[in-house]
Amino acid sequence: METKTIAIVLFALTYLSLLVFPKIRAYIALVSAAIFVILGILPLNQVLETVDWNVILMIAGTMGVVTLFIESKMPSLLADFIIEKTPNVKWAIVSLALFAGFISAFVDNVATVLMVAPVALTIAKKLKISPVPSVIAIAISSNLQGAATLVGDTTSILLGGHADMNFLDFFFFRGKPGLFWIVEIGALVSTFVLLFLFRKEKQPVKTMERTVVTDYFPTVLLVGIVVLLIIASFIPMEYKPATINGLICVGLMLIGVIRKFIIEKDTKVFGDVLKEIDYTTILLLAGLFIVIGGIKEAGVIEDISELFIKASKDNVFVIFTLIVWASVIISAFIDNIPYVATMLPVTQGIAAALNIDPYILYFGLLIGATLGGNITPIGASANITGIGILRKEGYEVSAKQFMKISVPFTLAAVATGYILTWLIWK
Repeated sequence: METKTIAIVLFALTYLSLLVFPKIRAYIALVSAAIFVILGILPLNQVLETVDWNVILMIAGTMGVVTLFIESKMPSLLADFIIEKTPNVKWAIVSLALFAGFISAFVDNVATVLMVAPVALTIAKKLKISPVPSVIAIAISSNLQGAATLVGDTTSILLGGHADMNFLDFFFFRGKPGLFWIVEIGALVSTFVLLFLFRKEKQPVKTMERTVVTDYFPTVLLVGIVVLLIIASFIPMEYKPATINGLICVGLMLIGVIRKFIIEKDTKVFGDVLKEIDYTTILLLAGLFIVIGGIKEAGVIEDISELFIKASKDNVFVIFTLIVWASVIISAFIDNIPYVATMLPVTQGIAAALNIDPYILYFGLLIGATLGGNITPIGASANITGIGILRKEGYEVSAKQFMKISVPFTLAAVATGYILTWLIWK
């Protein structure tokens, strides 16, 4: 059996295993990566080069800072301010969803759900109504806005690392509106969908007691990440390390942890913050980077690119359409992190074969994959987290319940992003 065939079979088995055994995804990716190296498909001396350490460090550092941010109760206070301005349950649900979306543009989606969902639960208990619709709206809104900035979602971080895009590139890129504005317009359209879905929820909302925040330093750290990433984006590549963004995030996390240790004088703070970092995602990504490096070395990426080109008969619009909507369908059932990590080099290969700018395909991929995860309860980690929170409260969420809200919301957002991306970047 030739090397390319072995690589394809191994890659297919890896993907199937990731789908069937989601609880051990990291181990599956690492074992697959080891097999690629042991079989010589990926030379040992190229292993470290295939891992995007900037992405790994960014995720770890941001998660650490977010842990401190959650502990400070600042998200709850911000949510309290929003609730004070809402007249009824409908607007409370939509406002919380919009708030979750705003936070998620700068903070990991799962962390956002963990911040905002407890507020929805509190409101539901006071009004004696089901929190299920509100938590679903929070989860899917978090997924949508995650693609708005470089630090909003792992998929955005992957795109930034692969396509050499900095923080500001998500706002304006080559003199044109960036992904941020496309996502925000999609969010606006999908907000009208939420307003329609919850049009009957008109129970009045009573003002709740405000959360008290005693430590504003984690908020400063989180804002600091955004500001320093913007500053770093202005430094020419030749004058900064390739892992500059990751070093910024990890550095600010360490500042926050050390400060907390000095205040509390308890070494336990180091473990408390470090254990909140999602090592499963980090190990999964590390393994996938190596696996993708292996199939790229074997020439599989080029073959996949050729399949897309043949299916579209060299028509860029057809390729763009295929990438967007295939990504929506696939990401509805497969976590979008491994999918995007795999497809970024594929889209690059397609663009190279057709001699076109790859960015329209990159943006289409992110729009389809990130927003597409909203369709089903298992399509994104934020959805799984939201359903887990509800389960702890005694609420079982069926796929039908979830999709009643998620499908119209997702289709509205994706269709808007699909049209705008093509009109701006065609």
